[in-house]
Amino acid sequence: MDRLYAPWRFSYVTGKKKEAGCVFCNRLTGDEQEHLILHRGEYWYVMMNRYPYNSGHLLMVLGRHQAVLSGCTPPELAEMGGLLHAMEAALMEAFAPQGINCGYNGGESAGAGIPEHLHLHMLPRWAGDTNFMSSIGQTRIMPQTLEQSYQTLLPVFQRLLGSG
Repeated sequence: MDRLYAPWRFSYVTGKKKEAGCVFCNRLTGDEQEHLILHRGEYWYVMMNRYPYNSGHLLMVLGRHQAVLSGCTPPELAEMGGLLHAMEAALMEAFAPQGINCGYNGGESAGAGIPEHLHLHMLPRWAGDTNFMSSIGQTRIMPQTLEQSYQTLLPVFQRLLGSG
């Protein structure tokens, strides 16, 4: 029998919080690699999603509490546009996906896990990345660890945005 291990998801699926406070505010400072931070801008930072849908699942996080895009300032929105462009370019270069999903969940009823802190998701997609395991078995197959995805993307972000 095959077994698929994803131990980093245990705290997520059991609903047990490991840290106090806002997980996004807690990443405003600290060790970049430990927090899986790929880039820090003036208003936003880009990190790997610790609970990814696919390998390469990125989050762009606003550096302050704000629930929805309409509350962002013009400079925040301008930086967001540039970072979305760089995130897509990095994913295309690093993973050669056949498609990209990008979006955010505005509010708890829209599915936001942390509704008070605006963050956008971008993830690479491939034909066949949803199969019987995710559809019926409710299990995702991750072909890379988070650390492998981080090490794949970090040099691309450094080159594209001068990060690190």
